[in-house]
Amino acid sequence: QVRLVESGGGLVQPGGSLRLSCAASGSIFRFNTMGWYRRIPGEAGDLVAAISEGGVTQYGGFAKGRFTISRDSAENTMYLQMNNLKPEDTAAYYCHGAGFYTAGPRAGRPDDFWGQGTQVTVST
Repeated sequence: QVRLVESGGGLVQPGGSLRLSCAASGSIFRFNTMGWYRRIPGEAGDLVAAISEGGVTQYGGFAKGRFTISRDSAENTMYLQMNNLKPEDTAAYYCHGAGFYTAGPRAGRPDDFWGQGTQVTVST
């Protein structure tokens, strides 16, 4: 079973920082690209940041200059460092990964997965 498990969300004051983590479980899938998305109730989801295996990154406009995405292949984990947080950053953040199976009956076939989401609340 391939899973993405998120952690690191919580309540912080404006100007504070958080570091979100997304750990990929299982060894039968290779994630070519991974990213973070945010969803505010009643609104469409937005791309926060994405990163390829080669380290090429892409950021949503609101995240540029404040957030940094990274991934550690050895630990099979993706991170989102969030600095100078603002109240408007309040949302549920979800990790996402896309790639292909490397073993098992679906070896070589593409797929994608979503994490369970972690809540970030920025408030005084």
